[in-house]
Amino acid sequence: QVQLVESGGGLVQAGGSLRLSCAASGRTFSNYAMGWFRQAPGKERDFVATISWSDRYTSYADSVKGRFTISRDNAKNTVYLQMNSLKPEDTAVYYCAADRSGLGHIQQSQYDYWGQGTQVTVSS
Repeated sequence: QVQLVESGGGLVQAGGSLRLSCAASGRTFSNYAMGWFRQAPGKERDFVATISWSDRYTSYADSVKGRFTISRDNAKNTVYLQMNSLKPEDTAVYYCAADRSGLGHIQQSQYDYWGQGTQVTVSS
């Protein structure tokens, strides 16, 4: 069992930056791939970024490529999402998720554990 707790969300002006953190419980964090997803009001939850267990593989949604960076610190059982050049359309609840396969996937169905989410609001 893995429990995930996101933090770092908040209100920021367009063009600003935020860094989200996701702290994981459990001794096997380093075996999991981790992903970030987001859900805007009235919309479905969408893929944002993923990182493999070894951090050798990362993938990003086209909408955030070049602006967001996913990283992980296995010693701290934490995955991060650095978000730069934020836009109003980035406003959403951001969720982290753990993928037992370790590979990193885009599909939500591949993830086994989910956090409760953290709100990010970008004002224009």
